[in-house]
Amino acid sequence: MHIVMNRFKVTEGQEDVFEEVWRNRESYLNEVPGFLTFKMLKGDVKEGIRLYSSHVEWESKSDFENWIKSDSFKKAHGQREGKQKMPSGVIAGHPQIEVFEVILDK
Repeated sequence: MHIVMNRFKVTEGQEDVFEEVWRNRESYLNEVPGFLTFKMLKGDVKEGIRLYSSHVEWESKSDFENWIKSDSFKKAHGQREGKQKMPSGVIAGHPQIEVFEVILDK
């Protein structure tokens, strides 16, 4: 199993906006072979920033790599208008991607 996480630093007070955009966003993940599950995680607030992390599980690293080369990925990441657009000032900085290979699963 392959896990990919993106960490988002959201400006305190903008959590509802961030969450609403994600709730209404089309991910197109179900169109890609090897996709297992998606979760959006909400963390604590520290120094005016709330941490969020998207958590996506894939059957394999190659499935994830195929996703980032796919038309589905382009559609999901090309959403820049309407209700799915993240307003400026909501996210502090760029998301940070973290990639993990599962070595133990009990």
